[in-house]
Amino acid sequence: MKINKLRLLILFISLSVSSLTIAQKKYLQAGPMLGRVNKIDIKLWVQTKKPAKVKFAYWEKNKPETKKFTTTKKTQKSRAYIAKYIIDHLKPGTTYSYQLYINNSKIKFDYPLEFTTQEVWAYHHAPKDFKFAFGSGAYINDIPFDRKGNKYGGNYEIYTRIPEKHPNFMIWDGDNIYLRQNEWDSKWGYIYRYTHDWSIPEKQKLFATVPHYAILDDHDFGPNDSDGSFWNKDLSIDMFKLFWANPRPVAGLKSATYKFSYNDADFFLLDNRYYRDPNNLKSKDYKTELGAKQLQWLKNALVFSKARFKFVVMGGQFLNTARNFETYSNHGFDKERQDIIDFIYKEGLTNVIFLTGDRHLTEISLLEQGNRFPKIWDVTVSPFTSGPNEHGRQEKNLLRIPGTLIMKRNFAIFNIEGKGKDRHIKIDFYDKKGKKINEFIIKQDEYNRSHGRKRH
Repeated sequence: MKINKLRLLILFISLSVSSLTIAQKKYLQAGPMLGRVNKIDIKLWVQTKKPAKVKFAYWEKNKPETKKFTTTKKTQKSRAYIAKYIIDHLKPGTTYSYQLYINNSKIKFDYPLEFTTQEVWAYHHAPKDFKFAFGSGAYINDIPFDRKGNKYGGNYEIYTRIPEKHPNFMIWDGDNIYLRQNEWDSKWGYIYRYTHDWSIPEKQKLFATVPHYAILDDHDFGPNDSDGSFWNKDLSIDMFKLFWANPRPVAGLKSATYKFSYNDADFFLLDNRYYRDPNNLKSKDYKTELGAKQLQWLKNALVFSKARFKFVVMGGQFLNTARNFETYSNHGFDKERQDIIDFIYKEGLTNVIFLTGDRHLTEISLLEQGNRFPKIWDVTVSPFTSGPNEHGRQEKNLLRIPGTLIMKRNFAIFNIEGKGKDRHIKIDFYDKKGKKINEFIIKQDEYNRSHGRKRH
């Protein structure tokens, strides 16, 4: 009799705890999301539906005795019920498990919550292989606010396929949300759109298991084709920073511009909206997308970089020669485009790869001048879930590499692999179901070595 009562008591406690956990999970709006990851710390992000007390536990994988807790934060309406954390004093090259608590209740997920810190490799050993996911154009349908007619967004299952490839991190190349009419007029318009698009079930495992970095483009900055004249751009930048867990922005710039490193690669993430001249401006001879300060920072940072591969991440295409929509060759920005190319040539910078999006198509462009100058690459990947560009083949991009054009929803995985002079970038392209549809290899540029100049 006593045993049965004990069993009933245990069952009652278990059911009570389970019910409490389920009740607290109803507070969870989106996330948790992993942000930028370094060797000894990482950023974490989470959003609740209403005011709630939030904290995280974390421990070395398979070592529960190392468990520690963050401080408890209470989410507030003024910050969209978002809480951010920097978990520090971590061990380099170590995998950690982590756990979310809401109102002191452990929130359960159908997948393990883990992250791995970067390792210390410089002056220790050759950099190890790593890979990252990349793409742009993430339209999520919202019927009351969408245009009439066919749905523009779809195939959200693509976001469930990305974590299956186990990338070390992911870069979102802008148009990560699509602001609808007048949502850019107020803080609450931004919050509504971000919250709506962040909350779809298909994104949750991706957010929780892969570290994320992001830039913005016109649709998450303001109106379509928005530029530096946008009156609410400071609020736009604030909302972008609130809903991502990016690295600290570049000092001295108001734009969403920053840099991070991973093994033997540097990533320069640019803002082509905050300082941008209007597309239709005709009275200016030298038009800018980046602004003088951001452009000078980029040039200096590229020269300073000692990384083997230098990835420049920006919205819109850089190399495409067609004067069409958001290409650097269009709207009178071609002089700034040439200025950047000439700088790369003059400094002899090798292995500079532009990562671009916006165009609702995927293609690889290459600018090469034989042995005279370094090669410059532009890998465009788009869209995730926006409408694909159906007219890509009619576009006369003279620098497109034949066989690289994709005109359907897709994402890319960049594999940086190999050793020494054989280290290279293998790019795998996948469709909405995670099926490989193309691949391409970018080998190291030997320009500087063949000319006896100092390698950058």
